[in-house]
Amino acid sequence: MPELPEVEALSAFLSERLTGRVIARVQPVAISALKTYDPPVTALEGLTVGPVTRHGKFLDIGAGGLHLVIHLARAGWLRWKEQLPAEPPRPGGRNPLALRVHLEGEAGDGFDLTEAGTKKGLAVYVVRDPAEVPGVARLGPDPLDPGFTLADFTALLHGERRRLKGVLRDQGVLAGVGNAYSDEVLHAARMSPYKVASSLTEEETARLFEALGGTLREAVERSRGLAAGELKAEKKSGLRVHGRTGQPCPVCGDTVREVSFADSSLQYCPTCQTGGRPLADRRMSRLLK
Repeated sequence: MPELPEVEALSAFLSERLTGRVIARVQPVAISALKTYDPPVTALEGLTVGPVTRHGKFLDIGAGGLHLVIHLARAGWLRWKEQLPAEPPRPGGRNPLALRVHLEGEAGDGFDLTEAGTKKGLAVYVVRDPAEVPGVARLGPDPLDPGFTLADFTALLHGERRRLKGVLRDQGVLAGVGNAYSDEVLHAARMSPYKVASSLTEEETARLFEALGGTLREAVERSRGLAAGELKAEKKSGLRVHGRTGQPCPVCGDTVREVSFADSSLQYCPTCQTGGRPLADRRMSRLLK
């Protein structure tokens, strides 16, 4: 799933290519991806694109007082095309195309929104105010906001009885951190994903805060200037523990372990994060019986 660093890079990539351009045509293909109907997506046609911004993991393309807000979900992606096909896209079948946006001009450029797989989560909204999107309205503070301080972070964790992994992933607590970067932040902070948030000492809270900002800023810098099509590979290559089960930890050399859940998993290094003790993985234990 694209998270804060990738969506930040996408917003910068699109800002360079869209700002000041006029939207010529919007072609919805997967109707299930459209979450609003008033204004219709066709209301964007003829409007000049203004700023392209980000709200957590939501991409926000402003145009003439309207906002095309996109959540790429787990398997969605934005694909820039220097020349889009002239013929209308055909819905149905195994076509991953969900929405196509043409820009005015002789080049015929624009972008496609696609989604792989059968479990569809890609969401597209056309709204007058991004806060009309429920997911945007409930977002917590952005960890890369210059005004987000250690004191703010400490207040978020105060009285929080959930495990750190769940807290970091909760978009109502922090905007933009998902499964991958929560693993990376906890590894950088040398903390167990099962540690209860409210149990952190002042020193641990400060260490986690620094790891949060540092990990995300580093990922943003690695992605800066990359084309949209290169961002997925860059994200994967920069991860230290997430998605690297069975590989050596780049810090200590221990084997990266995994805990599996119904629809996701987490990865961690026992030596760096849990005092050398593997975490219980009840799902895997049942499978091995």
